[in-house]
Amino acid sequence: MRTTARVIVPIILVVSISLFVEGHNLPGGGFIGGVLTTTAFAIIYLAFGLDFLERAVLARDVEPGKEPSRDRVVPAYRRVFEYGLAIAVASGLVPLLFDLPFLTQDYWEFEGVPIYHHVEIASALAFDLGVYCVVVGGLLTILSVVGAE
Repeated sequence: MRTTARVIVPIILVVSISLFVEGHNLPGGGFIGGVLTTTAFAIIYLAFGLDFLERAVLARDVEPGKEPSRDRVVPAYRRVFEYGLAIAVASGLVPLLFDLPFLTQDYWEFEGVPIYHHVEIASALAFDLGVYCVVVGGLLTILSVVGAE
């Protein structure tokens, strides 16, 4: 399981980021990117345990031998959920400041970007980021609470 996790988790995360970034132009976006990221976290949790997840991914100090507890990680996941919700709501409210309807989308074009040359960034990316964080935070909280039972 650990050998397989070392191979498939990076692949899942790359696909997740790809779907997240392309979501405003193609099928995908914050929701499916968040689900795939949560899947990667779940695989890490199953293969290596909660202590590894905290030490390697969340960069926290963990006392060896101490019983793993969902109470250590749930507040971090809850913060991700809360920040995502704030980003999603804010991205919808910003157009109201310019007398535009809620969730109005715009985009900006950048020329001369190294490697890509031409890049379009849509304001929907901010909403997708909020949805991504809500999905990751919510699903990881659920997995932690249910896994502790």
